[in-house]
Amino acid sequence: DNQVNIKVALKMLSSFGCKHVTIANNGHEAVEEVKRARYDIVFMDCHMPVCDGYDATRAIREWEKQEGVSRVTIVALTANALINERKRCLSAGMDDYLAKPVSVMDLKTMVVNYCLDGEFIG
Repeated sequence: DNQVNIKVALKMLSSFGCKHVTIANNGHEAVEEVKRARYDIVFMDCHMPVCDGYDATRAIREWEKQEGVSRVTIVALTANALINERKRCLSAGMDDYLAKPVSVMDLKTMVVNYCLDGEFIG
């Protein structure tokens, strides 16, 4: 996402106690980061450069199967709030969906519902 949205998201996450947040600049970096470290949740921007969030999610799910590791929770972040977009995200292997702009309450709900110890990649 753009730098302003990233700063806002980091501030939101920090406001409810998240301590370890990693930013990926594109989908390829997101996939590599998930392979490198264990996260409780991945907030996946659907429209990233190099590799979009749908392809990145499919790559992560394939890697998890090949390596026999447990699934990381992936929550879509997208500006497209259409019903079909939610289905597209879930079909790609994402676990949940947030439409932009994301509210503090919606983001906190995802963290509370899915996280164990506050490790994130955004």
